[in-house]
Amino acid sequence: MNTSKLWIGGEFLEPAGGEYFDDYNPSDQSLIARVAKGTPADIDSAVAAANCAFVTFSQSQAKEREAILSRAAALVERDRDQYLQLLVEEVGSPLMKAQFEVEYCINAFRAAAGVPRRLTGQTMPLDRPGAFGMSVREPVGVIACITPFNVPLLKNVKQIAMVIATGNTAVLLPSEYATQVTVKFAETLAEAGTPDGVFNYVTGDPFEIGDALTSHTEVAAINFCGSPRIGKHVAELAAKDLKPVTLELGGKSPLVVLDDADLDKALEAATIGIFFFQGQACMASSRIILQRGIAAKFIAAFQQIAAGIKMGDLSDPETAIGPIISHRQEQRVREHISDALAKGAELLSGDRAWQGACCPPTILSGVDESMTVYREETFGPVTSIYQVDSVEEAIGVANDTEYGLSFSIFTSDITTALKVAQRANAGMVHINAMSIQDEPHVPFGGNGLSGFGREGTDADLDIMTRWKWITVQLD
Repeated sequence: MNTSKLWIGGEFLEPAGGEYFDDYNPSDQSLIARVAKGTPADIDSAVAAANCAFVTFSQSQAKEREAILSRAAALVERDRDQYLQLLVEEVGSPLMKAQFEVEYCINAFRAAAGVPRRLTGQTMPLDRPGAFGMSVREPVGVIACITPFNVPLLKNVKQIAMVIATGNTAVLLPSEYATQVTVKFAETLAEAGTPDGVFNYVTGDPFEIGDALTSHTEVAAINFCGSPRIGKHVAELAAKDLKPVTLELGGKSPLVVLDDADLDKALEAATIGIFFFQGQACMASSRIILQRGIAAKFIAAFQQIAAGIKMGDLSDPETAIGPIISHRQEQRVREHISDALAKGAELLSGDRAWQGACCPPTILSGVDESMTVYREETFGPVTSIYQVDSVEEAIGVANDTEYGLSFSIFTSDITTALKVAQRANAGMVHINAMSIQDEPHVPFGGNGLSGFGREGTDADLDIMTRWKWITVQLD
């Protein structure tokens, strides 16, 4: 039986309370590992280790940080198969999704490796004789990082690679459903030469130790990815101590298909956009908005595609739908569907029986505001179809949400597409491409309940570095 410990100060340690919890395979509920259950005392130890390491690491040379990140990319590439197996077994990733995530991790390390040499400031004229002014960027200190279950490797590297690139240190609280991916990630960073204490993680119940991390007096900034409800709570804690915070939360992302769209490309985007990793993605196309001229053809083809999607056996590379991560989340998906059907929605696809925790690809129509699925994020392979008469109506329906993460528009008229993009209430707009898009260097993030701030190699500088103005009075 595999037993995993905490990673603090460059070594694996027993939890202070001596307790462990179980991490299960969501496909068959087999036990993957006994996992250290961290306590507030362990959070204190991890923050202390990170704070101690910051003293020297903040003064490290660009070439040192560049080398660590470059080596880490090579190690992930070497250990690709191990990472793929972990993502499949621990979080129920279909192979395509796991491959995307591992490739992203490699690219993110390489992108971050280019940052240390670009942490430049400015020189500037001053309004007094013989004075010289300059501004420099400096690291902020210990950064609290909290990552979700759905893309654990992607979010780990997205947050931690930039911590290293900017000369900061980190304490990571990973999802309790994605602990072993994080263990492997720590081993990769250690082998890459990351100094002791620069990266630390504490596994455990986030409801028991999350506040201890985010409100810790020696934590300088917070990078959180999770639900809007918890994100608001984290923001309140951060505000009390005036800590900068990045929040990457949920989504209710629209995919708009106009009459002049390329039908085949729109169908492909819709299929991947909602059924990728069984809909457990913040950018998932959970609302498909069709102009009436193309609606009938789109719906008929989409139903046929959904009926043929393989689900269940993750050992089959053709499988696209794996298990919902937990019983609690499975109940949420079931309740959203049953509530919509009870209130008059039509089930266009999804009448296949569930295979264990695998929800069949589900397409609803006739969804209205009385139904939970209209407003709330389902986080499952469930999408709702809406029909509109005009571009103006499509924009209105697409923007009728408290979220504002990703927005996809399909049309052959680039002028119309750009006008829609300007009016879209979203942090990211994709023209003739699916709503699920991410790369390490882009300003990733959304508006409203989708979060606050942006992630990416350039955008992260806003939270991971601060400006310092220096003047010199010359004779």
